[in-house]
Amino acid sequence: MLDALEWKGYTVWGLDISRKALERIDRGSRTLIQADLTRCKPPEIGPFDAILLLDVIEHLDDERVALRTLNGLLKPGSLAIVSVPARPDLFSEFDRVQGHRRRYTPDSFASVFDDTGFEVLQILWWGYLMVPFLLFQRRRPKSRPGDFPHAIYKRYLKLPPWPVDRLMDLAMAWEQSRTLRKRNRTGTSLIALAARSS
Repeated sequence: MLDALEWKGYTVWGLDISRKALERIDRGSRTLIQADLTRCKPPEIGPFDAILLLDVIEHLDDERVALRTLNGLLKPGSLAIVSVPARPDLFSEFDRVQGHRRRYTPDSFASVFDDTGFEVLQILWWGYLMVPFLLFQRRRPKSRPGDFPHAIYKRYLKLPPWPVDRLMDLAMAWEQSRTLRKRNRTGTSLIALAARSS
């Protein structure tokens, strides 16, 4: 994500709780911060024009603490784009291996922003085309006796062979258009666009 934003000309900062994760994406020109947003506001950073929080808060016991901290890093009126896994009925061993505490409905996701200083502008579904596949996949767990979490994770993320992978790329491009036009009524993820209250 940082690569894509930098290529578009944005000045970006990266923040993660894991030093190892930050070391993997370190470049000489990047500003990277190691911090735990559930404990304190990182000193001397911000205010920012926008924040991307992509598939993070489902790992936290209390999402509001992190959202309040991030709110304090934004300029008034600036935006946060937050994504989470959707549909509690899709919760599986893959979620557990990734450390997910939960999956969200649109209502439960919107309620996470209460008392955080954010106003939710819209919530969009993403992953409409993946729902049938995940429902099928969840009925057939991929774990085996004695499996380590990384082995389960690897099996779930195994890419399909050509040309299926190319067809998936085309399907995701179509999905993007549907999402931006608010055509999806379900999906594997939810995306919130929220503004910091002035």
